[in-house]
Amino acid sequence: MTLFNYWHFIVLGVIFLGFMLGVISSFRQKNPKFVIPMLISVTLIAALIGGFSIVVVDKYTKIVKLYKMENKRLLSTEQIIYTGIVKNEGNHKIGKVTFEIKLVNKGHATGNVKGGNFYKASGIAGFFENLFSSGSARKNKIQSLTKEFVVATNLKPGAAKSFRVHFKFPPHFRSMSQFAKVTGH
Repeated sequence: MTLFNYWHFIVLGVIFLGFMLGVISSFRQKNPKFVIPMLISVTLIAALIGGFSIVVVDKYTKIVKLYKMENKRLLSTEQIIYTGIVKNEGNHKIGKVTFEIKLVNKGHATGNVKGGNFYKASGIAGFFENLFSSGSARKNKIQSLTKEFVVATNLKPGAAKSFRVHFKFPPHFRSMSQFAKVTGH
């Protein structure tokens, strides 16, 4: 769950006051057939603005940075390990820090996406794949992989925490580009 700080409560308080004013004005309508539609409209608008404001306040008060990210590939187990440090650069406590890594196979990171860049089995494996599957049923191997990990919880302002995550590396990736991102919730 997201940790609320005083900015969340201030923004939600203002939205609640606006909601209450909308409810009061809807009950003061002289025509009773407008009361229910106005209540529904005021409720939907307040809920939409409330949800959007929580995301905006989180973005500007929960600032987390990634430092010293490194990776190591273990060929024996076909895994890749990412290590690094996440640091809370903001003035408020962060409930959950998420590390997202996206791996993109050769050619796709630069925008060079041609038919030849997709993995096609060759040799004996390709022969059996063509023999036992129709052309429309054959699946191409993935060319991008995105993984998400929670690497820290309840990170105080100015605090840093090291992390280590690992996952299976696609064996058909030859040359890859990586894109890392950390977010605080």
